[in-house]
Amino acid sequence: MIRGLDTAVKRLRKQVFTEIARVAYESANLNDDIEAIPYKITPGDEPHYRESIWRERAICSERVRLAMGMSLRPEDTPVHLTAGLDESNISEKYYEPPLMQVIPSACDACTANEYKVTNNCRGCVAHPCLEVCPKGAVSMVNGHSQIDQEKCIKCGKCKAACPYDAIAHEIRPCAEACGVNAIESDDLGRAYINPDRCVSCGMCMVNCPFGAIADKSQIFQLIRALKEGGEIVAEVAPAIVGQFGPNGSPKRLKAALMELGFSEVYEVALGADMGAATEARHYVEEVVNGDLPFLLTSCCPSWSMLAKLYFPEMIDKISNALTPMVATARTIKQKHPNARVVFIGPCASKKLEASRHSVRSDVDFVITFEELDAIFEAKGIDINHYDKEVELHDATGAGRGYAVAGGVAEAIEKCINTYYPDVEVNIEHAEGLAECRKILMMAKAGKMDGCLIEGMGCPGGCVAGAGTILPINKASQAIKKSVKDSTKAVPPKELAEIHLD
Repeated sequence: MIRGLDTAVKRLRKQVFTEIARVAYESANLNDDIEAIPYKITPGDEPHYRESIWRERAICSERVRLAMGMSLRPEDTPVHLTAGLDESNISEKYYEPPLMQVIPSACDACTANEYKVTNNCRGCVAHPCLEVCPKGAVSMVNGHSQIDQEKCIKCGKCKAACPYDAIAHEIRPCAEACGVNAIESDDLGRAYINPDRCVSCGMCMVNCPFGAIADKSQIFQLIRALKEGGEIVAEVAPAIVGQFGPNGSPKRLKAALMELGFSEVYEVALGADMGAATEARHYVEEVVNGDLPFLLTSCCPSWSMLAKLYFPEMIDKISNALTPMVATARTIKQKHPNARVVFIGPCASKKLEASRHSVRSDVDFVITFEELDAIFEAKGIDINHYDKEVELHDATGAGRGYAVAGGVAEAIEKCINTYYPDVEVNIEHAEGLAECRKILMMAKAGKMDGCLIEGMGCPGGCVAGAGTILPINKASQAIKKSVKDSTKAVPPKELAEIHLD
């Protein structure tokens, strides 16, 4: 697990985003300045990470394209780095599917799934690895164990039985992190994301130690919009607390965002409060009264996509409450009908949610905390030494707690206990798509009847999203303190009655 570490991959991503932001703010010759970015990031003749400077620049060029919102270039056709730039050079949302892409030239073609005997093998007399193998794939050769990969069925019994831990299980980090088995292999053994299976949680991206997977960004188009002026309103997700260091309070972040050109800033926890109140009512009216066997929360788009894609019979069990992002955006549009709304959050899949056609999102741009950090860098704003503040207070502790795994269910439970004190609520939650699939299987089998089920696509919840900066444990602590310090614990019951059509 490489989350929370300041790795070269993390630094390279920030460099690319920062250079794209600088170009968006300062460029007088866009084509030339985009072409120059790979040379700024990988200067000189000596490679830093790969076997050649040319490969480093080739990979960087693809990262630049993705950061501009464009797709990767084909490997077998000559396509210029800036091909398609005119379509991307706009001040509106720009998105070329798919969202998540593997950069082939960056992928190390990791072993997909294989058990191998290491040099820790001592050739012991008992050789339990051989004894437990159900297919006779393990044999003793020159005094050491050897595994016949043609016979091996990847059961792992040999590894479990070895007293010296001499058998390694090699598996792609991206595939191991993917809870929906969307990672496949191309003809050259490199990773490939099957778009029909992917739910865009981004866990493959944050777990690839080669930085070979990236999502598309909208920072260039957003900065173009900010430079043009007009009313642009930011909505910041609850998980932002603590992300920009101990000095990065919500008040300071609001002041910094307004310095960037945002006219106003709202807490997405406001929409979370609406969702908690609404789903509390749904649970009582639809589950307790017997219309539904159980209720699935709706706030995590990857969780919802998982349920709809792999368990279509459960679509009617997903709460029809608007997600916090959408509920807050629609509230903003009611107050500022001519404004453009920018969601700033921890999540890659929110970029897809904002672009979907089935439910109007009212969100014009989506950027992550990681991308906002690069914009601050490009504009010379150091939050750790920032002293301006603007009041930001739109929500209660319930909505702010949505950022951590279990926080959604806890918020709804608090609302039920407050609004309907005689109702007993049964809470279950799952985090990470693999666990989410398990709990949905149990629900399908009738083992979750009467429950309110929260699902979070990222292990740890939103604070573990693909676009976060802070280590998960520190982020969770910051959220819990934010909930505890909130002046109000639970939103008023009337929030469930607000219509945001």
